[in-house]
Amino acid sequence: MATASPKIKNILINKEPKTYDNITFFDAYKKTIKLADYKGSLVLLNFWATWCAPCKEEMPSLDALKANSDLNNIEIFPINIGKENIKKSKKFFEDLKIKNLNIYLDNITTLAKDFNLRGLPTTILFNKEGKEFARIIGSIDFRNEDFVQWIKKYN
Repeated sequence: MATASPKIKNILINKEPKTYDNITFFDAYKKTIKLADYKGSLVLLNFWATWCAPCKEEMPSLDALKANSDLNNIEIFPINIGKENIKKSKKFFEDLKIKNLNIYLDNITTLAKDFNLRGLPTTILFNKEGKEFARIIGSIDFRNEDFVQWIKKYN
């Protein structure tokens, strides 16, 4: 179900949705989260680090996206891949007044390699079948109306 992308230059839409096996990461309590458990929902994996200035700029809008009542079937996982401790991540969220998102951490095998990430922030979007249909390279304003209307089609 490829729909025209919003007028945001750094969104790349896959011609064919990509499938990944056994994608896992951790929540703040070291509990394993499995991407496969979220089939049926629109899923955004947002990769960030505390030292990343564009990540800091983008995170409040990602928080607002999670609170958007038009998107009731969306799961957002901000995953810190900076190999930083949870204390540093919590301070980052507190400083930015992040209220709607939880902190997630990369696993030892590094998702950066699994997803072939080229920089931070990067957000990977998965459809309800659990397949990557698009990714955002760099930061965007997740409150952008074009983006919200586009993403609603996958919700």
